[in-house]
Amino acid sequence: MKSITVYTTTQCPYCVMVKNFLTDQDIPFKEVNVESNPDIMNQLVQKTGQFGVPQTEVGGQWIIGFDPNSIMTAIERR
Repeated sequence: MKSITVYTTTQCPYCVMVKNFLTDQDIPFKEVNVESNPDIMNQLVQKTGQFGVPQTEVGGQWIIGFDPNSIMTAIERR
Protein backbone atom coordinates (compact mmCIF):
# COMPACT_ATOMS: atom_id res chain seq x y z
CA MET A 1 0.00 0.00 0.00
CA LYS A 2 1.15 3.54 -0.74
CA SER A 3 2.24 5.67 2.17
CA ILE A 4 -0.17 8.46 3.05
CA THR A 5 0.75 11.57 4.98
CA VAL A 6 -1.79 14.24 5.94
CA TYR A 7 -0.36 17.67 6.76
CA THR A 8 -2.65 19.51 9.17
CA THR A 9 -3.09 22.32 11.67
CA THR A 10 -4.91 22.12 14.99
CA GLN A 11 -7.89 24.35 14.15
CA CYS A 12 -8.55 23.14 10.57
CA PRO A 13 -12.02 21.57 10.13
CA TYR A 14 -11.12 20.14 6.70
CA CYS A 15 -8.10 18.42 8.24
CA VAL A 16 -10.45 16.63 10.63
CA MET A 17 -12.65 15.65 7.68
CA VAL A 18 -9.70 14.11 5.79
CA LYS A 19 -8.54 12.21 8.87
CA ASN A 20 -12.07 10.96 9.59
CA PHE A 21 -12.52 9.91 5.96
CA LEU A 22 -9.30 7.89 5.94
CA THR A 23 -10.10 6.35 9.33
CA ASP A 24 -13.63 5.42 8.19
CA GLN A 25 -12.12 3.71 5.12
CA ASP A 26 -9.61 1.80 7.32
CA ILE A 27 -6.75 3.48 5.46
CA PRO A 28 -3.63 3.98 7.59
CA PHE A 29 -1.98 7.39 7.44
CA LYS A 30 0.59 9.51 9.20
CA GLU A 31 -0.37 12.97 10.44
CA VAL A 32 2.09 15.87 10.49
CA ASN A 33 0.89 18.99 12.29
CA VAL A 34 2.67 21.89 10.58
CA GLU A 35 1.73 24.39 13.30
CA SER A 36 4.33 22.91 15.60
CA ASN A 37 6.95 22.74 12.85
CA PRO A 38 7.16 25.81 10.56
CA ASP A 39 10.09 24.27 8.67
CA ILE A 40 7.80 21.52 7.39
CA MET A 41 5.22 24.13 6.33
CA ASN A 42 7.92 25.92 4.35
CA GLN A 43 8.87 22.64 2.67
CA LEU A 44 5.21 22.05 1.75
CA VAL A 45 4.89 25.49 0.19
CA GLN A 46 8.03 24.83 -1.86
CA LYS A 47 6.73 21.43 -3.05
CA THR A 48 3.10 22.32 -3.76
CA GLY A 49 2.95 26.11 -3.96
CA GLN A 50 0.05 25.98 -1.49
CA PHE A 51 -0.14 27.56 1.96
CA GLY A 52 -3.41 25.93 3.00
CA VAL A 53 -4.10 22.65 4.75
CA PRO A 54 -4.96 19.87 4.61
CA GLN A 55 -2.43 18.67 2.10
CA THR A 56 -2.34 14.92 1.62
CA GLU A 57 0.55 13.09 0.00
CA VAL A 58 -0.34 9.69 -1.43
CA GLY A 59 2.73 7.88 -2.72
CA GLY A 60 4.27 11.11 -4.00
CA GLN A 61 1.04 12.59 -5.41
CA TRP A 62 -0.39 15.69 -3.68
CA ILE A 63 -4.06 16.34 -2.97
CA ILE A 64 -4.92 19.80 -1.67
CA GLY A 65 -7.93 20.29 0.61
CA PHE A 66 -10.68 17.80 1.46
CA ASP A 67 -11.08 15.80 -1.75
CA PRO A 68 -12.00 12.18 -0.98
CA ASN A 69 -12.43 11.23 -4.66
CA SER A 70 -8.91 12.37 -5.54
CA ILE A 71 -7.49 10.63 -2.47
CA MET A 72 -9.14 7.33 -3.44
CA THR A 73 -8.03 7.70 -7.08
CA ALA A 74 -4.44 8.31 -5.95
CA ILE A 75 -4.55 5.27 -3.63
CA GLU A 76 -5.92 3.01 -6.36
CA ARG A 77 -3.38 4.15 -8.99
CA ARG A 78 -0.54 1.69 -9.48
